[in-house]
Amino acid sequence: MIINNKITAFMVALLLMSNASPVFARLNIFACEPEWAALSRVLGGDKVKVISATNGAQDPHHIQARPSLLNQARQADLLVCTGAELEIGWLPILQRKSGNPKIQVGTDGYFMASNAVSMLDVPTVLDRSEGDVHAMGNPHIQTDPNNITDVAEALNQRLQLVDPDNADSYETNYQHFKQRWLQAIQGWEKQAANLRGKRVVVYHKGWAYMNDWLGLKEVGTLEPKPGIPPSSDHLADLLKKMHKHPAAMIIYAAYQSSRAAHWLSEKTGIPVVKLPFTVGGIKGVDTLFDLYSVTINRLEKAVKQEHK
Repeated sequence: MIINNKITAFMVALLLMSNASPVFARLNIFACEPEWAALSRVLGGDKVKVISATNGAQDPHHIQARPSLLNQARQADLLVCTGAELEIGWLPILQRKSGNPKIQVGTDGYFMASNAVSMLDVPTVLDRSEGDVHAMGNPHIQTDPNNITDVAEALNQRLQLVDPDNADSYETNYQHFKQRWLQAIQGWEKQAANLRGKRVVVYHKGWAYMNDWLGLKEVGTLEPKPGIPPSSDHLADLLKKMHKHPAAMIIYAAYQSSRAAHWLSEKTGIPVVKLPFTVGGIKGVDTLFDLYSVTINRLEKAVKQEHK
């Protein structure tokens, strides 16, 4: 009887411990894009479990709100997305159908990275006939690593707010990341000094922040309007422009078709540059540090090719 009582007491104690130990449960983070998933993992460490709704081979504008994402949204404690209407076609559907009160607009679990940075390309007049124009500005903020610095600071604060039990861990991870990140930016800027002033053609207006950071001059787009696929008439006009005033390179993101870029390159001799755009966009780009290192290396290679 004594043995049975001891076993019963032991089992009760285990049950109480399992019910009273939320501090050991990891924070579930639903990241909309790979760059924010990567940043969340760096800052969260072993205190978080992170899923990314998209990967580097996908256009984040156009994602299906499929059942698997809906299930993950239901379990999320924190939503980490770009915002600025980038996910407007699918994220509100997930929020609504998930029924998860933690990730609704205005809650502590709703984090939009674009709120932490100064937006570029904010339209003075919103005219949808001009293509996929975002009212809050260009949402592709991840192409400038200085924006990652600002988002990391804001996300660190949000993590501590929603999970105060692990605040010290988040702060330690953030300070370590910040030190390494600022040093890396200095290195990238020194390496990219000869890119300043170079003329570029881009597929989509997704590089405004990178161009601003590196001093690149965007002189044409393969899309006639944002979100509208390249047309033969537009490409013909662009070809005439490039014959008169050539660019140093033609840039497209890994998830975009390369057909128009290579067509223009064949007609003009301008080198084509495929950039990862986000973590996982190109093989070997597994971290945020890889993202910018590979980007700078590829841009530099194109400039060297231009001078041959």
